[in-house]
Amino acid sequence: MKSEPFNPVQLHLLKMFSYAKDERALEEIRKSLTTYFAQRVEEDMDRLWDEGLWDQDKNEAILKEHLRILYND
Repeated sequence: MKSEPFNPVQLHLLKMFSYAKDERALEEIRKSLTTYFAQRVEEDMDRLWDEGLWDQDKNEAILKEHLRILYND
């Protein structure tokens, strides 16, 4: 796997994490990032729905999809 340099967002997050001195700070940052990305997903799904690119049939299809990975020994 080829190593890529950090992008500006990754560099900024690394700098922010240097200020997290304990588990509480780490958990607060983790929750903030989780909330941020959950909101982004929600907004993107709303946009897809509004544009007619997603519907209830697709929701149902995903709920029925079998996503397990088969491993060969």
